[in-house]
Formats: sequence, structure tokens, C-alpha cells
Amino acid sequence: MNLRRFLSLPALLALAASLLLASCATPTSGPVSLYEVRQFADASARIGGYGELSRRYRDTYQREQPYLSPAADRIAKENDARRRAVYDDFVSIQKSLVLYMQTLSLLAGEARYDLSTQLDDLGTGLKANAESGLQGRHIAAYTGLTRLLTRVIASGYQNRSVATMVRDGDGDVQALLEAMITLTRLYAKTNDNEKKTVLGIFDVEIPFSAKNQDRMLVTLAKVHYLNKATEYKLVDKRYDLALQGLTKVAQGHQRMRENLNNLTGDEMRKLLATYGRDLVALRDALSD
Repeated sequence: MNLRRFLSLPALLALAASLLLASCATPTSGPVSLYEVRQFADASARIGGYGELSRRYRDTYQREQPYLSPAADRIAKENDARRRAVYDDFVSIQKSLVLYMQTLSLLAGEARYDLSTQLDDLGTGLKANAESGLQGRHIAAYTGLTRLLTRVIASGYQNRSVATMVRDGDGDVQALLEAMITLTRLYAKTNDNEKKTVLGIFDVEIPFSAKNQDRMLVTLAKVHYLNKATEYKLVDKRYDLALQGLTKVAQGHQRMRENLNNLTGDEMRKLLATYGRDLVALRDALSD
């Protein structure tokens, strides 16, 4: 059979049309959705508590000074100097993790970015501090994460991927989150000591001020005591919320590291969405 005769012009047109329709009906692979990764990273970057509690830790002396005896005041001043000396280091840890999460969120999107100016905010390095629990491995993690951020941000999204970022950064991220959890517990312990100092004075003095001429003074003291007790109760809750948030960030990032090849799977997307919602709820609670 003559193939050229068999494939007449009408037949060729019909064949071409059928192939075109078939190609249109064939599903094509669109852009991979990393919305949940961006959602988790954005929520992690915005989680509150740590910065505020760091400032509260730094300013402990300002609040407790009116309640201190002269002898206790001398010791408190020394502690104040030590707290202020390490404050910038403690805050730099948070800045590096926030910038990491912001970069991760942008990597999960399609836009190019320029975060180079934010690198200047990270500082030059940290110092180990035995009293706070900030150890050499935390210092190394901060250095490692800063180098990773410098490399990724300078590349402007060239030849980088979310999986690469998570894989290269997870060890340092986990170490720095551990440091932040340790420091938050230190803040809570310092706040507890402050609470005992401030409220302890009222517990001792009020029962011995029962004279009639002291009645107004005692009444004012009791009101002040109740206000301070309420303040400390609310602050104690903030430490708990901050610790919950940091723990969830660590867990979410670890799960991404464990599922680098399946970040777009339904189960992983649902899990990241849950972490993201939980972090937003914690942030809202800290904002109240």
C-alpha cells in the first residue's frame, strides 16, 4: 500500500487535530506548591515572646531596685552589669533565626529577594557564657548559620532550593533554638527570684504594720502587692507560651529535615499547616 496515498491531506489534518487535542488533555506538571512551607516559615519568623522577655531580663535591676536593701543593692548592680553585657548576644541569636526563616519563606516563593541589609544586623559573633548556658556549640551554630545566610542571600536565589536550605541549616537551627529555650528558662528563673524579692518585702512588712496610723499606708501597700502579684502571674504565662512556640518551631523544622524529598506530600503539607496555625495562635496569645 502506498503510504503517501493513504495519508491524504484531510487525513493528515484530522490526525494533527487529534494529536493536538490529546496533548491539551494530557495534564502538565505545574509549579510545585510550597505554600505551607512559607506559612510555617513566616509564622516562625514572627513568633513573639523571646525578644520581649530578653529585654525584661536585661532590665531586672530597674524593677527590683526600689525594694532592695543597701547590701542587696550592691550585688544586684553587679548582676545588672553582667546581664547588660550579654544582652546583645542573646538578641543576636533571635535575629539570625528570624532572618533564616524569612529567607526560607522567600525561597519557597517565586520572587527574587534582597535581604543583604539585614545581614548587617547580625553582629560579628557571640561569646560563650557559662552562667547563661550559652555554650561553644551554640556559638559555632550561630557562626554556621550566619555563613549559610550570607551565601544564600548573596546568591539571590540562584541555584538554591528549600530542601538545600533546610538540609544545610537544620543542625545550626536546632542548636540555636535549644540555646533560646535555655535562655528563656534562665529569664524565667531570674523573674522568679525578682518576684520573691519584691513580694517578699510585703509578706514580711504588712503583718507588722497593724497600727491605726499605718492603716492608709497598709491599704496602699496591699493594693500595690496585688498589682505586682498579677503582673508576675501574667509574665509567668508568657514564659510558658514563648517556650511552647520555640519548641514548635524546632519540631516543625526537624520534620521538614526528615521529609526533604516529600515536602509537597499531602501529609507533610497538613502537618506544616498545623504547625503554622499553632504558632499564629501562640503569637496572638502573647499579644494579648
